[in-house]
Amino acid sequence: MNAILDNCALLEELSVKRLRGMNDGAAAEPVGPGLAAASLKTICLKELHNGPCFGPLIIGSKNLKTLKLFRCSGDWDKLFQVISGRVTGMVEIHLERLQVSDSGLAAISNCLNLEILHLVKTPECTDMGLISIAERCRLLRKLHVDGWKANRIGDDGLTAVAKYCPNLQELVLIGVNPTKISVELLASNCQNLERLALCGSDTVGDAEISCIAAKCVALKKLCIKSCPVSDHGLEALANGCPNLVKVKVKKCRAVTCKCADWLRMKRGSLAVNLDSGEPEHQDASVSDGGLLENVVEFHPVPNQMPLPSIASSSTGRSTSFKSRLGLLSGKNLVACTFRRWSGGNNSSRG
Repeated sequence: MNAILDNCALLEELSVKRLRGMNDGAAAEPVGPGLAAASLKTICLKELHNGPCFGPLIIGSKNLKTLKLFRCSGDWDKLFQVISGRVTGMVEIHLERLQVSDSGLAAISNCLNLEILHLVKTPECTDMGLISIAERCRLLRKLHVDGWKANRIGDDGLTAVAKYCPNLQELVLIGVNPTKISVELLASNCQNLERLALCGSDTVGDAEISCIAAKCVALKKLCIKSCPVSDHGLEALANGCPNLVKVKVKKCRAVTCKCADWLRMKRGSLAVNLDSGEPEHQDASVSDGGLLENVVEFHPVPNQMPLPSIASSSTGRSTSFKSRLGLLSGKNLVACTFRRWSGGNNSSRG
């Protein structure tokens, strides 16, 4: 790794996944920064033991814009305190299943230009950490939170986001329990909110959906999964959210096909996709596909991409690799639940 970083002076993107040599025994040998640090704009580390051994590289990458850390062991709080003091230009940060707490989030809040933040299954992060981010990272456009049913992020953190982040365009909440208090503030203050996903929430019901319908004037795409929403809440969308183009409802047992059909009739241009909860293929992990589990991929993906020929001495490995590449074809891109938004997934066609 150090040889690459020392000699590839123009390297802009580095993605490292499952390197077996990067284990606890390699703790004494740090990685980087090397000549590449000056040009690196994106660093992605996945499933590494002792991930913080890449600390010198991250700290030395002064022009770093995107940092993605997926399931990398190690104490990241202390490292973030050093990183945020030296790499302040980051605009996108993804954290999944890391040992990181509110202390780490407070350090990240020094990245005043932060626009995209994903917090996925980081149970030590609470409302206080999210408040730190919201108060200082006021350019935030996309926020994804998978609370993992830990109930440590809720109304207080989301209220701060509503208060300090008026540019918010995309909000994904999984296993988070907001109430009408924070939902109403988000809908009222974040007038640019275009994409909203609410999944696995025990508190998002008809009152919250009615509030969204009444106040989210810019909303274009709405996903609701496993929430106590009924026909009454969905009916509110008939006269609300004037820019809404797509609605996806899954595993909300109190929402009926009759209501979905009625909503399609009332708003002919609105694509309404109601899924009663049949099992789906689980083809992509959150790391591999860059998606949060149980959530739509909001951005369009090309329908087809040519796949290279794969040769391998191990048939199993070759097949596995091909199946992973198959994710790029645009088929089954979403983990566990929602398929991607696309023109081809228009439920009004049946």
